[in-house]
Amino acid sequence: MPKTRILIAALLASAIGNATAQDRDDRYPGITGTISPSASSPGGAPEWSGESGASGHPLMTAAAIRQAADNFHACLERIWPAAAKRSITREFYQSATAQLTPDLRIMDLMDNQPEFTKSFWDYLDILVTDARIAKGRELLEKYRKTFDAVEQAYGVDRTIITAIWGVESNYGTLGGDRPVLRSTATLACIGRRQNYFREEFLSTLEILQRGDVRPDRLVGSWAGAFGPTQFMPTAFKRFAVDFDHDGRRDVVDSIPDLIASTANNLRKDGWVSGQSWGYEVVIPSTLNFMLADHRRPMPLREWERHGLTRPGGKPFPHPDAQAFLLVPAGVQGPGFLMLANFNAIMKYNPAEAYALAIGHLADRLRGGERFAQDWPRYERVLTRDERLELQQLLARHGFDIGEPDGHLGAKTRSAIREFQAKAGQIPDGFASAVVLEQLRGR
Repeated sequence: MPKTRILIAALLASAIGNATAQDRDDRYPGITGTISPSASSPGGAPEWSGESGASGHPLMTAAAIRQAADNFHACLERIWPAAAKRSITREFYQSATAQLTPDLRIMDLMDNQPEFTKSFWDYLDILVTDARIAKGRELLEKYRKTFDAVEQAYGVDRTIITAIWGVESNYGTLGGDRPVLRSTATLACIGRRQNYFREEFLSTLEILQRGDVRPDRLVGSWAGAFGPTQFMPTAFKRFAVDFDHDGRRDVVDSIPDLIASTANNLRKDGWVSGQSWGYEVVIPSTLNFMLADHRRPMPLREWERHGLTRPGGKPFPHPDAQAFLLVPAGVQGPGFLMLANFNAIMKYNPAEAYALAIGHLADRLRGGERFAQDWPRYERVLTRDERLELQQLLARHGFDIGEPDGHLGAKTRSAIREFQAKAGQIPDGFASAVVLEQLRGR
């Protein structure tokens, strides 16, 4: 499960005032420091609605949820042998799980499908703000020596780490306040993702038994992501480091561990030291937009031969670097040449809008300008039902879009390009209302 797709939805929701802290999800000088506790919501969390989930999955029916909840402790007992194989002691397992009760409100959140959708420009407007830029610059200065040490050790740009910190949790203020152990135990025994969350539950137990994070501080989103940069428990096991050398890997309350662990994550996901995430580019009207495909990278100098330039005529610092062309708003909006570091951000969260927001916020933190080209704000953004219909119509016409889910990623964009090319139009891959109407008419 992409840990931050959930969190970004919650952060967007909180920005427009329609989410409580309980339901958010969706993440000094020197190398010492602590992080202030996350804000928590007044009052208790809403109870489970008692209704079946919107996904229609058989494990998300109201009856299945109730039955699984009744068998919650029997399920936990079935998981015990797997915990024992990870050197979890029986005494610790019993003390950790004896008083656990399932958090059934998570079932509503797991299948919640908001009625509104967001365009790329809406994401950027909400996530890359003057306030977030100012706070990020403040933290960059406050922890300058820590960032110096982390950059030297891992080679990851400090502004990217800070941007992730800002986007994931608004610098630690919107990280969620649900106990990770309870959330992952609930999801390991109830609902449609039990196999996935069983690993997260077992990893949570390992974190607690080892003592890396205090039990009262191991809180986060309903899906179990925790800390200001929102680590899932399994990601914590793979990437967390003890950078302050206190014997614990604490990505919640230790600034050095938080920054270094996030950097280690990006480095192991392919971060290339000394390079950008990508560049805004001006695209000539003569370009063959079938080239705008993440599967068709070319050296930057080759893109220049196709007529792509940076706004203001700025040069490409590494002309031999491979890049793919992304045109999220089609021919009407800005284009971007994405380098390997964009792909590293995408591994942190496989959502293009998220990765673009991270890259742009990082640029702004170091003094960069807003994007030079305008977005087509006059375009009506398709609702989720319309996006789903568009995918279904593409599939009906023989285009490969994978499983229709209402999320318009690279595969759907490629199918739209093929449809547009066959219709004699500019194949820019933009899922517009016009494209939907054309598909309906065939």
